[in-house]
Amino acid sequence: MENALSRIINPDSAGKERTRLTKAIVLAVRGLAQQTEPGVETRDLAAFIALALAIVAGTIDVSVAAWEKRDYWVKADRFRMDWAWAGHLAEKMRRAVQTDDWGTVAEVAALTAQKLNKITVPAGNRLGKPWVGAWEELKKR
Repeated sequence: MENALSRIINPDSAGKERTRLTKAIVLAVRGLAQQTEPGVETRDLAAFIALALAIVAGTIDVSVAAWEKRDYWVKADRFRMDWAWAGHLAEKMRRAVQTDDWGTVAEVAALTAQKLNKITVPAGNRLGKPWVGAWEELKKR
């Protein structure tokens, strides 16, 4: 008998990770908007947004690699342009959180909310609070 192996399918694709992270970012932006003054949770929320946006920006090239293999250059370039904001806002948010520039944090959060305004998060989501401990993680980097 011949041993036939099936294809290995990765259920955690870059697109699924990006979708999960964008929903978590929307929740974090909502939480940040409810904060009245900077505190531990505020730092965690802002740091999480910075870290998550950086990860989202990192998934873009992985997503377009398959299109480029098939010579869909225009589609790949359009996708990159559509998501170019994520890396810029991630860096801006990181700098703002590290320097306690809360005005810039609010500005970046508002810009992020505008970019992700079509993302819907159900009321009974299972994302929890992924931002807990994000400030400590950001300080390590």
